Amino acid sequence: MSNGNPNRTELLAAVTVAARRQHAAYTLFNQAMADRLGLHPTDLQCVSLLGLEPEPLTTGEIARLTGLTSGSATRLVDRLLRAGLVERHPDPHDRRRTRISLTADRAPDLTAAWDEPGTAFAAALAEFTEEELGAVERYLLRTTEVGAEQAERLRARADDRR
Repeated sequence: MSNGNPNRTELLAAVTVAARRQHAAYTLFNQAMADRLGLHPTDLQCVSLLGLEPEPLTTGEIARLTGLTSGSATRLVDRLLRAGLVERHPDPHDRRRTRISLTADRAPDLTAAWDEPGTAFAAALAEFTEEELGAVERYLLRTTEVGAEQAERLRARADDRR
């Protein structure tokens, strides 16, 4: 870095390296959390995403959110049903479809598993000012959007090669 004041190019490079390291660390964390709960990491991600949604989802919506094929999403939902983590409900607007929601049965297990990590992540965020937290949120929202767009682009290219 030049004179102790990094320029924009140096800052962008540093953010890119930090983001890649954060992604790798979170991937390892996700695997460890999935192992603790006796789940596959994709199953844990689905449970996490279902917990963020205001309404139950169809299997097709789960496939879109997770990047899985419809068949793989169906198998994922079946595994989560067997694990007692989700339940199926008839779609109130279309009798042919079902909606998937989290059950309350394993909620205490999930909550307990997140207690210590949640406290650690909250402590890490406590070090930031409100302005910095706003920048972190903007970064996460924007990179999530870009990541979803790029995943779709990569899947489309893979489909074109088949």
